[in-house]
Amino acid sequence: MSDVIVIGAGVIGCAVARELSRYALSVRVLERSCDVAEGATKSNSAIVHAGFDAKPGTNKARFNVLGNARFEALCRELGVPFQRNTSLVVAFSEEEAPRLEELRARGEKNGVPGLRVVGRDAVHALEPNIGREACAALVAPTGGICCPYELTFRLAENAAANGAEFVFNCGVRTVSRCGEGWRVETDDGRLFDARAVVNAAGLYADVLNNQVSAEKLTITPRRGEYLMIDKAYAGAFRATVFQTPTPLGKGVLVSPTVDGTLIVGPTAENIDDKADTRTTAQGLEKIRQAARRTWNELPLAGVIATFAGLRARGDRDDFVLGEAPDAPGFFNAAAMESPGLTAAPAVGVWLAEKMAGKLGAEPKATFVGDAGHWPVFRLMGAAARAAAIARDPAYGHMVCRCETVTEAEVRAAVRCRIGARTLDGVKRRTRAGMGRCQGGFCTPRIVELLCEELGLEPEQITKFGGVSNLLTTLDTRHSG
Repeated sequence: MSDVIVIGAGVIGCAVARELSRYALSVRVLERSCDVAEGATKSNSAIVHAGFDAKPGTNKARFNVLGNARFEALCRELGVPFQRNTSLVVAFSEEEAPRLEELRARGEKNGVPGLRVVGRDAVHALEPNIGREACAALVAPTGGICCPYELTFRLAENAAANGAEFVFNCGVRTVSRCGEGWRVETDDGRLFDARAVVNAAGLYADVLNNQVSAEKLTITPRRGEYLMIDKAYAGAFRATVFQTPTPLGKGVLVSPTVDGTLIVGPTAENIDDKADTRTTAQGLEKIRQAARRTWNELPLAGVIATFAGLRARGDRDDFVLGEAPDAPGFFNAAAMESPGLTAAPAVGVWLAEKMAGKLGAEPKATFVGDAGHWPVFRLMGAAARAAAIARDPAYGHMVCRCETVTEAEVRAAVRCRIGARTLDGVKRRTRAGMGRCQGGFCTPRIVELLCEELGLEPEQITKFGGVSNLLTTLDTRHSG
């Protein structure tokens, strides 16, 4: 029996697991997919929100501001890219301008520092490429950007380094009371027992909560589609630029990423299917029309990728956090839609403290704050690159030219504690395949390296697990 089972290995589940690994507890993480960050974590805006949007007094408001304050130190400790690039909420008409003062007042109630509203000249001075109709903006200097899947991977690596166990391809079917603790049954019939459970199951958190608690929860998938703009346009915007929000969310944004590309989106469409991450012609057209208000010369020729993610929209318009009142030992981290990524560091600390208190666990003296990471070739200067190649000649073998990723890095991504087992797993750990050609040149070599490291045949390599095989063997025999 484990002390704690964490269900879900997105950024919330991994943040909780990492903080729980500070204590003298046995921690097991169960994930239905083949890797960390396979749900909403891998396909969101990558924004660290300042905290002016959430309703004062809510969990969203509280943990947004707390998480934002923790984000920089956490990313520094784990070696994750992070920038405080500032957020702007822009009014494009005089009718929209009063909304900015409302957001400023709300943000100040939430404890967001440094908020100010500026006029037309200041907006265009801050962002020279902003749309011509921009007439005012709320400026939030604590807004930031990060890499959500790299953060999640590093959290998981650090948790594993401190004793947490991760079990993948392990979808949870039921959670039920078992003595003084809980029994978790998986889709393939395996049984796991624990003294306590963390429900960080994303879109499926309502299903698990409703199995154990009379306080029911409904989660609706909200699909958001995005465009990714090539690095050739890096520098077009420095800040994350929002339009004035609507009832469906924060609207279509234009933002730089920590890797030099720009992200544009998302749409906001409530759907029924919790696995439907299609992009649609209609959705991408909505992005184009809305984004051109922010960026009049939106360069569609620079689009290198389109993708969609699903947000876990709860029916309470707030995060559902903490121990279910009628299910002792069952802790929710549910309905973690935006600003869930921003809140993750604070939610992890808060939940771990609550659970350690519940279970009577003391902090470990042996906790290691950073699990270490392989050197990243694209970030090195000439001398550091030469030294890396001297230590390991595989650093001299380029795999992904677009993102300057070497063979040594791909192999390290497979060999680490929470190692890549798929093409997407390598991609999210190293950026191989994320550049302009979107894997057109590097994919065959990555498949070869995965086969060598994992002892598999090419036909067994998948894009993201399951039946997403990249290659197949054709039967060329003829009858007759």
